[in-house]
Amino acid sequence: MFILTTFEDLVQIPPYGFLNNQITREDLEDRINEKYSNKVVQKVGLCICMYDLLKASDGLIGNGTGNANVNGGKSALPTFSSVPTHAFAVRFRMIVFRPFKGEIMTGTVQRCTPEGIHNEQTWIWKTGDASLYFDPATVVNLRVESEKWHDQAPKGPQAEGEAEKQTERKVPYAIEASMAESGLGGVDWW
Repeated sequence: MFILTTFEDLVQIPPYGFLNNQITREDLEDRINEKYSNKVVQKVGLCICMYDLLKASDGLIGNGTGNANVNGGKSALPTFSSVPTHAFAVRFRMIVFRPFKGEIMTGTVQRCTPEGIHNEQTWIWKTGDASLYFDPATVVNLRVESEKWHDQAPKGPQAEGEAEKQTERKVPYAIEASMAESGLGGVDWW
């Protein structure tokens, strides 16, 4: 469900972020968490928080803004004249949420979809003499069936004369799950 993933990136720290004209480890951690925490990275998962800092280069102070840049990539750092801010090379690991196929998880029903609404806007499972409900806020056990990725990158400009289509907005990462097995479904049922 949770994995450690290594990232390499350029981290920028503005001059007002320096403590006694120094950049501390906490400054780097704060900037990394600000950039990645609670964000979906395509084909990686939902970043939770930074786990540890593996490598950080000396920062470079860029022209104009005075920001500190820290770059974690294996490639050579840009030259001083090409860096618009202060840079640091960083390599770090993040705790990432990405359940595997077949994993059993516990979740909470947020809403019932039209496919699941049969009576009183809830899904009902009738078992002979009893009726079991999936009301909103019901705690359930479920099995992960698949994951769906939707790239959120902006599209290029449209050709002239091409009508704008209303595109359905999709979440960047969705998990498809099932409760169609024994032991799955409402926790109170079992």
